[in-house]
Amino acid sequence: MPGRVLLLFLAACSWLSAQQSSDPLRVGPLMFSGSTRTRIENWGWFTAASGDHAYTFDGSTIRLGVSQTRTRFDWNLELEAPVLLNLPTDAIAPGTQGQLGQGATYYVANGKRANAAMLFPKQAFVRWKLPFSEFAALRAGRLEFQDGGEVVASEPSLKVLKAERIQQRLLGPFGFSHVMRSFDGIHFTYNKPKINYTVMAAVPTRGVFQVDGWGWMRVAFGYASATGQIQSKATHAEWRAFAIYYEDWRRVPKADNRSAAAKAADLANLRIMTWGAHYVQVTKTRAGSLDLVAEMALQNGDWGVLKQRAAMFDLETGFQPNLLRRLRPWLRGGFYFGSGDKDPTDRTHGTFFQLLPTARPYAQFPFYDMMNNVDRFAILTLRPHKRITVKTEAHALRLASSHDLWYSGGGAYQPWTFGYQSRSGNGAGGSLANVLGGSIEAAVNAHLSISPYYGYAAGKSIISAIYPNGRDGHLALLELNYRF
Repeated sequence: MPGRVLLLFLAACSWLSAQQSSDPLRVGPLMFSGSTRTRIENWGWFTAASGDHAYTFDGSTIRLGVSQTRTRFDWNLELEAPVLLNLPTDAIAPGTQGQLGQGATYYVANGKRANAAMLFPKQAFVRWKLPFSEFAALRAGRLEFQDGGEVVASEPSLKVLKAERIQQRLLGPFGFSHVMRSFDGIHFTYNKPKINYTVMAAVPTRGVFQVDGWGWMRVAFGYASATGQIQSKATHAEWRAFAIYYEDWRRVPKADNRSAAAKAADLANLRIMTWGAHYVQVTKTRAGSLDLVAEMALQNGDWGVLKQRAAMFDLETGFQPNLLRRLRPWLRGGFYFGSGDKDPTDRTHGTFFQLLPTARPYAQFPFYDMMNNVDRFAILTLRPHKRITVKTEAHALRLASSHDLWYSGGGAYQPWTFGYQSRSGNGAGGSLANVLGGSIEAAVNAHLSISPYYGYAAGKSIISAIYPNGRDGHLALLELNYRF
């Protein structure tokens, strides 16, 4: 099945690419756009006592949109159809071992069906250009949003850093998943050349792992930010200060390190304030380009009946030397810290909560996230051709608190599931895994791209304690994108 789907997709995309120009498709005042993404995923999860930890499945996402730009307003309508094929039907182990990779999560989220599909509106909004200022605009309806993406950088390296190391840490569409999420709400921007103000209030849609992306959940957030640009002859930089209020009033048990009885008894709301800032800079020197990325956030509020007190910070630097110009190397390294809870019996929850992120930019092999996590990493990017990017990553992962849990996931996606999975290492220490991975992004032409990836995780004490039958895992995938 995977091979046949891949061959059919390649043949269709090759034919379509030959028929299309690079110009947008316009019919009168309307502009049509669309994309098809298909990905074959081979999961080799850590070996459980029972269940199928090694499997392959297909996921495709088809999107078709129509939009119009008028003098005082724009509108956009986009439909999405996710298609999941050959999901594993026996990739769930009892107890802490749980769901063995994302294939199992898709299977459970879609009523334990091996094949699932749906059609729903991905975006449906109107954007008004407000009359009191040429810089102000208001969107209302179903839309996509990424925190940190309020301003599009003009400098190429700064644009890459924002997309890969800043955006979607806390709020995003979860673009790696085959269903994704949108936000239903209002989005106001006041965007001057050197400063941007953004305010948003919305509820996330269902989706991510379940193909039904129509409805809402009892979750909402408010977001406000100010983003400024700094530019000189040698330096391009951006700063942002932001605040997010998040509330979840679903009556589902929370993922934390308390006892099962304590969690079952606590169905009170989450009410969390997140205060944060980021700074990113690229400076050109005679030897090459130097870059710096820094981000931090503090949290307070209520984690059900507990008080929320948590924090995260990320510090990274990189260098693009003016040597080896045929390969255009870019070497980066960094350190991330997301706090964990130190005492499951006190009245404070100390685990940094990641809200509604897109997890994969920060975890290419997404068996972990940014909660109770210490990540020391290095990234080497080579660009031997304008259409080819080769990236390798190495991560050394530990838990920030050995008294807390190993978390994975990307936030709420259905009313009856909290959205994050958690596993206890039963006092096995704080070392989680060492991860090596590599990817290639190859643009065949303006419409078609191919992206293979392979990641290998060497499990350490936490994973060894949970999966004594096999502590190492891998993820291999091949993704193809066609856009018009």
